Amino acid sequence: MQEFTYKLMENGSYCVTGYQGDEAEVIIPASHNDIPVTVLFDSLFSGHAEITAVHIPDTITDMGEFLFDGCVNLRHLDLPASLTSLWGYTFVRCGLEEIVLPDKLASLPPFAFKDCKNLKKVVCGAGMKKIYAWVFGGCDQLKDVVCGPDVQISPEAYQTKVLNT
Repeated sequence: MQEFTYKLMENGSYCVTGYQGDEAEVIIPASHNDIPVTVLFDSLFSGHAEITAVHIPDTITDMGEFLFDGCVNLRHLDLPASLTSLWGYTFVRCGLEEIVLPDKLASLPPFAFKDCKNLKKVVCGAGMKKIYAWVFGGCDQLKDVVCGPDVQISPEAYQTKVLNT
């Protein structure tokens, strides 16, 4: 069973705001009521440890915060070529081992992959311009980040943020 809830946005497209399901493989619809789905909202799959694969349609341009938080068994993720924006913490604490980012994605926001304990390799698309601080903090097995020579990488990209007390 896979059920999604939607919200019509001001631009006339839909945002997926809710998910109920228990299947290992999730297929996100490209449209709702014949209108494109363009946004996956915050925490959509948070805590769904049963998910091993997610197929995202080419209509998606934005992926929200904490989208895959705690999806510890997630191993396969199809990111669409249309993706232009991650909102932060998108992949935090998920089980991905390797990810290829699309060419239209220009930056990785802070904490995007925080505490992804299985993450070993990230391949940035041709449009990548900036990798912010703390993106890879806690990614203990990360060995390879492939990106172009002109990408600005924060000196703190691989650090875990420590809050002053």
